[in-house]
Amino acid sequence: MHSATEAGARTAEGSTAELTIGGMTCASCAARVEKKLNRMDGVTATVNFATEKAKVAFGPETGLADLIATVEKTGYTAQPVHPPEPPRPESPPLAPYPAGTRAEAGDETGYGDPDESGGSDGRAPDPLRQRLIVSAVLAAPVVLLAMVPALQFDNWQWLSLTLAAPVVVWGGLPFHRAAWANARHGAATMDTLVSIGTLAAFGWSLWALFFGDAGTPGMRHGFDLTVSHGGDTSTLYLEVAAGVVTFILLGRHLEARSKRKAGSALRALMHLGAKDVSVLRDGTEVRVPVARLAVGDRFVVRPGEKIATDGTVVEGASAVDASMLTGESVPVEAGVGDPVTGATVNTSGRLVVEATRIGADTRLARMAELVEEAQNGKAEVQRLADRISAVFVPVVLVIALVTLVAWLLVTDDVTAAFTAAVAVLIIACPCALGLATPTALMVGTGRGAQLGILIKGPEV
Repeated sequence: MHSATEAGARTAEGSTAELTIGGMTCASCAARVEKKLNRMDGVTATVNFATEKAKVAFGPETGLADLIATVEKTGYTAQPVHPPEPPRPESPPLAPYPAGTRAEAGDETGYGDPDESGGSDGRAPDPLRQRLIVSAVLAAPVVLLAMVPALQFDNWQWLSLTLAAPVVVWGGLPFHRAAWANARHGAATMDTLVSIGTLAAFGWSLWALFFGDAGTPGMRHGFDLTVSHGGDTSTLYLEVAAGVVTFILLGRHLEARSKRKAGSALRALMHLGAKDVSVLRDGTEVRVPVARLAVGDRFVVRPGEKIATDGTVVEGASAVDASMLTGESVPVEAGVGDPVTGATVNTSGRLVVEATRIGADTRLARMAELVEEAQNGKAEVQRLADRISAVFVPVVLVIALVTLVAWLLVTDDVTAAFTAAVAVLIIACPCALGLATPTALMVGTGRGAQLGILIKGPEV
């Protein structure tokens, strides 16, 4: 059964949609979703891992439900991003605010009141940050015990196992879940490398402890920068498993923080606008939230106040500070018949303005949309990174397998072969290639918006 949204999409000659993609954990995930969408007839899609959004152009034979179903079959979730609807003129009027009071801004505009970090005060703790802190506290002594022989005591290896097990199992749970979900859909991502590498190191250590010589009281674990030969049943890799999980969690946390900061720049741009406005109703000024303003409404702007929305001056004369738009610090004279822009500041006289554009049609909203489009787009270097990351994981898995077999044939040493194979998997885990470019573009455009520089697109 087709939804109303899908039916509406089918009647159009061609439509575009923006989807929020959930469950992506690395650039190869975004490349998979993009590849699946582009395989649909008449569909052109761009998926950005940094913003977790997909921009899709599709023909009349395709609906939103088809796009969402394709993403879900790939192993991820998708939700359409709905633009804010302008208020309807027939909406019931609000009761006037008492003189001298202000409207509550966050609830009516829908943007809330985020703090500098991009969240609201009192928001729920970040689960990724909690997972990182717990894993770091538990992994630190495991790494120290393994790398500093002087710290090793009788049965130290069992303490290492006790500390490392929660890090690998609980700390690495997001990677294991993502790897399993992708494996069910016949795919491999960066999480596959993390999961296989850490579980292999942890599994080998369990075997050495319970079935080898590593669990013997008084066992000492030397530290060497080269691959050692022999003694494979007493070799532990607990510090590798716990340390890698912690470092990858740290990378994900820093990445998420960069995204939040870039998003807060966009929200700050939207907060430049006025929150409430004095509308003239039957000759009386009524203070209402800007969200209830309709095209054709006349509103009063006193000296020092922000102009609520784009409009035309119908009464009065003043000088308007439009530096947030033009960068020009000298106010511009505005009189009857002159257009004015929302979020600019009336510096001197009293103005009565008739609203001509509201909501998503205003210049401020279009500026914010421009910044977001620049963040969602892809530069050519990012497309190259995506193409490489799409085949990166399978190639790494093959190289690790070849490494294991080659070392076994050449050295006949299981420890050396296993160490070399796991090293290939671990080194490939962070995936800086697929992450650095989209994050740099997103943070750069967000920082530019804060400084008043609007970047048209990623190619710029």
